[in-house]
Amino acid sequence: MEEGKAKGVVKHILLAKFKDETPSEKIQQLIKGYASLVSLIEPMKAFHWGRDVSIENLHQGFTHVFESTFESLEGRSEYVSHPAHIEFANTFIPHCEKYLIVDYMPEPVQL
Repeated sequence: MEEGKAKGVVKHILLAKFKDETPSEKIQQLIKGYASLVSLIEPMKAFHWGRDVSIENLHQGFTHVFESTFESLEGRSEYVSHPAHIEFANTFIPHCEKYLIVDYMPEPVQL
């Protein structure tokens, strides 16, 4: 699939484990900053987040999940290169012990 050719919703998933020394107040501030990107970056249509609640213990240390929704691959690309995103990422990432980012396009299941 070529960049910009596919049409449809794109989900941007970030799994994070914050550093132990990052205070919970700072984590809450970072989450609010992440959520504020929706009003700053037009192609970003939605933002959701949550903490891992799995009972399977397969989280590999990741504690937080962040999901952003875009209308297209172009919108996701615009978000990634947007100055507000770059500034935020430069603030967010130093507080992470580790992180993983996955982008995907949801597909319907034909039963």
